[in-house]
Amino acid sequence: MKVSREKMAENRRRILSEAARLFKAHGFESVTVSDVMNAAGLTHGGFYGHFKSKDNLIAETLAYAVDSTDAVDFDLSRYAAAYLSHKHRDDLAGGCPTASLGSETIRQSPEARAAMTAGLRRQIERFAKTVPGNTTAEKRQAAIGTWAAMVGGLILARLSDDPKLSDEILAQTRAWIRSNGVTSAS
Repeated sequence: MKVSREKMAENRRRILSEAARLFKAHGFESVTVSDVMNAAGLTHGGFYGHFKSKDNLIAETLAYAVDSTDAVDFDLSRYAAAYLSHKHRDDLAGGCPTASLGSETIRQSPEARAAMTAGLRRQIERFAKTVPGNTTAEKRQAAIGTWAAMVGGLILARLSDDPKLSDEILAQTRAWIRSNGVTSAS
């Protein structure tokens, strides 16, 4: 039975969405193609109609995941507060692909790294439009520093098995960002 272009596109989005969720929750190595296809409600055999290999799936999933985090009306203060929250810390599968998969992406294909790099560039550009600074260079420095603090803070909060320390890391990262005049993150 022939599948329409619309249905193929819908199936592809479902595969990418489920792959992103599974990869963020469990990592690239722990998730199989069968796991992704089962989660998407599709057969393993249909995988190769959409992707050349698992490496291709990883690269396409990263591109999809970092694109889906783009915000149209970007408010850095609200974004930082939500990013450095308990809810986001505890939501590996639905959370930030950079914090969940960044360290693993280093060892992936050039295509996967390029997808993550493109997302990184977009995030820095988005932040640079709203951070303080008198020059483009100052704004870029504040944007990079803020994004690095947020991702690093989230990673450290997630890796701690001490809830008090984890909470402190989130709170102190928000406070550091506020003290640098970047946002009023609460």
